Amino acid sequence: MVQVGVHVSIAGGIANAVDRASEKGCDVFQIFSRNPRGWKIKDLSPEDAGSFVVKLESSGIGPVFDHMPYLPNLASPKDDVYNNSVETLTTELLRCGQLHIPYLVTHMGSHLGAGRIEGLKRIVKAINNAFSASENSVMLLLENTAGTKNSMGGSFGDMAGIIDALDSKRVGVCLDTCHLFASGYELRTPDGLDRTLEDFNSRIGLEKLKLIHLNDSKGDLGSGLDRHEHIGLGAIGETGFKTILGCEKIRALPFILETPIDSRRDDLGNMLVARDLASQSTPAKNSN
Repeated sequence: MVQVGVHVSIAGGIANAVDRASEKGCDVFQIFSRNPRGWKIKDLSPEDAGSFVVKLESSGIGPVFDHMPYLPNLASPKDDVYNNSVETLTTELLRCGQLHIPYLVTHMGSHLGAGRIEGLKRIVKAINNAFSASENSVMLLLENTAGTKNSMGGSFGDMAGIIDALDSKRVGVCLDTCHLFASGYELRTPDGLDRTLEDFNSRIGLEKLKLIHLNDSKGDLGSGLDRHEHIGLGAIGETGFKTILGCEKIRALPFILETPIDSRRDDLGNMLVARDLASQSTPAKNSN
């Protein structure tokens, strides 16, 4: 069976995230280790970090993923934003080490009109500096974008350019299905998914893929619209998710859902749908 989980809150203390993940029946889960909407941060106390680690080890859940806050922009041409972003990235890598979280997910940001080449240079410098200031084994996962204007990482070529330019091997990839679909990558059919994975493998390598953000899309293929939808209720649809969840090359990866919570469905509802679709799908071998 596939490993499925959701993003859970740390309200009331970071260790509470483990309890919430257990209550929801998560196999894996994702958190923000801090308030995601501001620059200010409170240091993790040894007690809080220790409590999280103990609960996590006893829960049997894992792996766990931390996600960077909303404000950082690793490609920003604005020096104040850029410097704060590098500092935040460094801090999050260190916090993951304290919490025994092996992976940190980050968006690559927007070049804000400065150009893709300049944006790539800024991202590479930011990550190299953050790695140098956080000498641990935490792996940074670059998350693809939906291909919105000026965004970095909307194509596998973009991502490969960044990964190839880095000085460290502590980097992997998180692929978001909504973002992939919105940026023009077909996922709904075996042939379409096969072509997408072939492209990824040739440019980056499937061994770099560590996490799937499993989200349906409100927008159509290639729309550039970054709007998540409930599993099976968007443009990817139930047939598309059967294809994704039945693909042998990615079926063993962790799947984290970042779907809406509304009157139609909550986190548990989306996890149940994902597990049901996975049980209906026959693992299919895709070509190289």
